[in-house]
Amino acid sequence: MPTPVHIIGGGLAGSEAAFQLASAGVPVTLHEMRPERLTPAHQTGRLAELVCSNSFRSDDAEHNAVGLLHAEMRDLGSLILSAGDAARVPAGSALAVDRDSFAATVTATLESHPLVTIRRAEVTSPDPAWPLVLIATGPLTSDPLAAWLRGLTGEAHLAFFDAIAPIVHAETVDMSVAWRQSRYDKASDGGTHTAGAGDYINCPLDRAQYAAFVAALLAGDKAEFRSWERDTPWFEGCMPIEVMAERGPETLRFGPMKPVGLTDPRTGRRPHAVVQLRHDNAAGTLLNIVGFQTKLKHGEQLRIFRTIPGLERAEFARLGGVHRNSFIRSPVLLDRTLRFRADPRIHAAGQITGCEGYVESAAIGLLAGRFLAARARGLEPAVPPEDTAIGALLHHITGNATPGSFQPMNVNFGLFPPLETDARGRARKAALSQRARASLARWLAEPGARIAA
Repeated sequence: MPTPVHIIGGGLAGSEAAFQLASAGVPVTLHEMRPERLTPAHQTGRLAELVCSNSFRSDDAEHNAVGLLHAEMRDLGSLILSAGDAARVPAGSALAVDRDSFAATVTATLESHPLVTIRRAEVTSPDPAWPLVLIATGPLTSDPLAAWLRGLTGEAHLAFFDAIAPIVHAETVDMSVAWRQSRYDKASDGGTHTAGAGDYINCPLDRAQYAAFVAALLAGDKAEFRSWERDTPWFEGCMPIEVMAERGPETLRFGPMKPVGLTDPRTGRRPHAVVQLRHDNAAGTLLNIVGFQTKLKHGEQLRIFRTIPGLERAEFARLGGVHRNSFIRSPVLLDRTLRFRADPRIHAAGQITGCEGYVESAAIGLLAGRFLAARARGLEPAVPPEDTAIGALLHHITGNATPGSFQPMNVNFGLFPPLETDARGRARKAALSQRARASLARWLAEPGARIAA
């Protein structure tokens, strides 16, 4: 019988790892402290609850690195991707999900698996009797477990902030002002939309409205920082809109409020700036304000966001918020198989390792599950090639980054080994993707990469 594995944390990474292990015939105990103890961002006790956006980002496997990662994870039998596909909502070429349906599917799958035991209690440190352990507690690791990690590694944990975007009730958006359109009319299936049938709702701002909005963001009352939080850097991929606005008056127009690829049907012209909303549930009754993570106080959010044309009477199902994210210096602390150098029975996965994003977190959980499945049988884990998306991400976390400047990273083509051709732009991305898919297929055909029972 394979050695049992204990996983601490039932988020995306822990849930994916548990599924990979159980699918390989390895018994798993999954420890999740929710709902007995909630984090500052979670609201339920469901496994794999999404607390920020409901988007897994681009699903384009040919020209986008995260879309390629989607494809690779599907090839590797990912629970998170299969649940995401089942809970998909319209979002152009992106994979966005109904967050309730998604988490319910993941939870039900693991609860019903005969090799998975779920224990609802906080773990402040791994039991010394547990033979193999995976720490997958995410960016909101509880203080007692974080203290234990500092004792294990001798490293002070690093921290950055992550912010949550607001959600609007769709029926309260003024569609006489807003309109449906995806940028360049690109549809979820890769085709094009007819006029007015896009996956996004767009709220246009002219030059004066945009200037007033930026001024309001800069002057708005914001959440106070605790003393130990003040010097903690923001992660670029989830930066609050008011922090972006502080970088210059045009920053938002080249970020979440960029109007490119859109035409206001009332004027026949591209607006000066635009606020986009996307489905947050399958019924389309809830809309996520895209890229509008914020640390504005709730009263200020209501006041400022209702100045956006089309949102003057908006009702909010959830307002934005801010919470701390923690991660470890993985290039120093972990080996190539996500095992702590200080204690070979302990492994780490997910955002705590310094990857960033839902998909990346689940991908590292998937690899940790496969590595532990091999180790549970006394075998040496097989590491994926670095020219694949999942292998490039692993290499960034455990071997490629400069430890002193290590920061959370989304998967991107810059992490891949260079091509031997001079291809540029979309041709280069397509060539990198083609090489990665072929490389993963060859790797999966090798005996050492197989984890089935």
